[in-house]
Amino acid sequence: MVAQLRSETGVVGIMLPSLRVDPVSAAGEAGYPLVDLGRVNFDTAMRIVAVLHEGRRGA
Repeated sequence: MVAQLRSETGVVGIMLPSLRVDPVSAAGEAGYPLVDLGRVNFDTAMRIVAVLHEGRRGA
């Protein structure tokens, strides 16, 4: 799942350098690990906004 997210965000020019499965939530018994998108700089955040906006317009 993380590899797919990294690949797909890379296609649209977004790099999430801290992308990973949160180890604490993955160790829990609930079976629903969280994906840690990490901290990103302003430019990356704005790229995410632009991609989401375009996706919504195209839908």
